[in-house]
Amino acid sequence: MTMIMTAVALILLAGILSWSSGNARLSARSNAYTRALAAAEAATEKVNSRMSSDYLNGGEVQVVANLSSYRTMVPTGSDSSYWTNWQFSDAQGNIGSTYVQQGSVSNFSVLTGAYAGLTGFASTYTVVSDAQETNDIQNVVAGVLEAIQLTRIPIFQFAMYSSGEMEVSCGKPFTVNGPVHSNGQLYVEPDNALTFLSAVTAVGQVLFQRDPLDTRGAPGGTVTYHVPPRSGQPALTLPIGTTNTPQAVREIIEPPPPLEDPTSPIGRERYINQCDLIVRVVNTNIFVYGGYFNFWAPNVPSNQVTLFISTNASFTDAREHMTIRPIDINVAAFVAWCTSTNSTNVNLRSILGRDIDSIYVWDQRTLPAGSLGAVRMVNGAQLPPLGLTVATGQPMYVLGNYNQPVTTNLGTANVSTTLPASLCADAITFLSTAWTDGNSTSALTSRLAAATTVNAAILAGEMDTTAGQYSGGMENFPRFLESWSSATNTYNGSMVKMFPSLYATNVWGQTNVYNPPYRNWTYDTNFNIPTSLPPLTPSLQVVSRSQWAALAPNQTSAP
Repeated sequence: MTMIMTAVALILLAGILSWSSGNARLSARSNAYTRALAAAEAATEKVNSRMSSDYLNGGEVQVVANLSSYRTMVPTGSDSSYWTNWQFSDAQGNIGSTYVQQGSVSNFSVLTGAYAGLTGFASTYTVVSDAQETNDIQNVVAGVLEAIQLTRIPIFQFAMYSSGEMEVSCGKPFTVNGPVHSNGQLYVEPDNALTFLSAVTAVGQVLFQRDPLDTRGAPGGTVTYHVPPRSGQPALTLPIGTTNTPQAVREIIEPPPPLEDPTSPIGRERYINQCDLIVRVVNTNIFVYGGYFNFWAPNVPSNQVTLFISTNASFTDAREHMTIRPIDINVAAFVAWCTSTNSTNVNLRSILGRDIDSIYVWDQRTLPAGSLGAVRMVNGAQLPPLGLTVATGQPMYVLGNYNQPVTTNLGTANVSTTLPASLCADAITFLSTAWTDGNSTSALTSRLAAATTVNAAILAGEMDTTAGQYSGGMENFPRFLESWSSATNTYNGSMVKMFPSLYATNVWGQTNVYNPPYRNWTYDTNFNIPTSLPPLTPSLQVVSRSQWAALAPNQTSAP
């Protein structure tokens, strides 16, 4: 009996020892797998971090150019001594490599995620790494797959967008019918009924209050959100190669400094490099020629230039207290010129392979003290066949109805007869159909506006709120110089506040400057269609992770 009991005990002990040993091996293997999984994720994160930085700074063109570099990236001893005991592969047998695969570019479609409901382009890149600890006697290998989505959102997808903080107020009932986004704080501060019909997002907070520097007292109105606002969202930035401060972003409307590479990230975003025509005015001389990417040629003869450009007008801007010396672009005359069969224009169309759709105005005049150079669009009801984008580093004025050739559609949200259009400048002021230059020095009571319609996206600057001085908010983003008390301003487009104004820098205020109009403002839903976006529309960039999966070794796709 003693021997039997001893044998049973030994058998039990052996079983316990075997179980304990097996459990220890399983625990050790589990711990090794957990470490390997974390190491593999570290490898994919190293690639994703670099890819995200390249994309946000230089766009997808920079990501594609660096694909081979990403494939050689793994954690090394130069990152941390910890990684000297690890081996990484691309799940295809290549040691010291990471699997990076470019997926197909999606069509222009409705987005999901943080900016669900917007439309844009999304490209997916798959990153896979297998990791093994070199001193692991069990040879445990773990694989991780991460899919990173690089999304481009055309900047004119918003009824209102700000590269920094945004303020929205209203003294009259005001409805915003398109998406709204602020890359900073969003101060919602109505003095009447303010309604948002679409998504409202901010990188900072969406706050029902005035900017802390605005001393006008608490908001006295109400706000209604048809979609709950979302704070703390990812920033939407331009791929300009530097930090996206409003001051840095302003460079896209400026001429480049000497020797700047036009194919650099900021060079690719500058309007002057992308436009079909450059209008350069040096005192009394006007030069017109093709843009950089159109080989700077051919020059337009001066006798043709004067058909649609003039510089002999002047008027007073009551807000700036300055004499404005505009470079007037007669859009109707430009349409007649650019659709004609004159030899210069035929050559330009031959180089482009299409009609002209964009103009950059470079004002290099030396003007008298008290004067301010600007660009003014006149007779703009009918645009060229492909639409028109006009950009300048100077302030811009729009005189009369713009981009609405059908008179019965004036004063309405009917944009079925409009063409893709954008206006990009230091600041943008709407002058009504009743405006006359000679009356600009008169008192406000004599500067009476008439109903006017403008259909174009606008990208411009404004003067931020300072201590005791309100910026005017997005409700005053397009500026006015007339009494609109009995007139309606109809606007269909997208308002993009990108930077502080550099030239039109006087603060917002109404005294002898303007009386606000009834704002019949609507987001132009044509911009949800890629072929209807304004020429040269910049795209905002955002990065998101669309998939994470643990993989068996030597696998490059999730089951």
